[in-house]
Amino acid sequence: MIAMIELSQAATTTAGVAILAAVTVTSGGYFLTKVVTGKVPTTAFQTAFFRAGHAHAGVLIVFGLVCLLLTEATALAGFWRWLAGTGVLVAAIAMPAGFFFSAMGKGRERPSRWIALLYLGALSLIAGLITLGIGLLNV
Repeated sequence: MIAMIELSQAATTTAGVAILAAVTVTSGGYFLTKVVTGKVPTTAFQTAFFRAGHAHAGVLIVFGLVCLLLTEATALAGFWRWLAGTGVLVAAIAMPAGFFFSAMGKGRERPSRWIALLYLGALSLIAGLITLGIGLLNV
C-alpha cells in the first residue's frame, strides 16, 4: 500500500517552481532540433554537449521531483532536509548549464571554464542523493 504524504508548503512551492522550470527544457529541445538539422552550425563536440545538456535537464528535473517527494517521508531537518529535497534539482540546473555554456562559441572543440558548473552540479547530485538515502534509511 502506498501511504499518502502531505507536502510541506516549502516542498509544494519548490515543486511548482521545478515544474515551471521544466518548460525551459522545451526551448532547449527546440534549439537542439535546429542543431541536429543543421540550421545552427556546430562542431561534433558542441552537438554532443548540447544533447547531453538537454537530456540531463529533463531527466534530473523528473528525478529531482521524486526526491523532493521522498524527502517529505524522512525525519531530516534544516540544511539536511533542504539538501535531500533540492540537491538533485540544483543539479538539474547546474549540470545542463555546464554542458551548454562550456560548449558555446563559434567552432568550439573543447569545453570552456563553464565546465565547472557540470562538476558543481555533480557534487550537488551526489550530496543530495546520499543525504536522502540516509534520511530514508533512518525513518
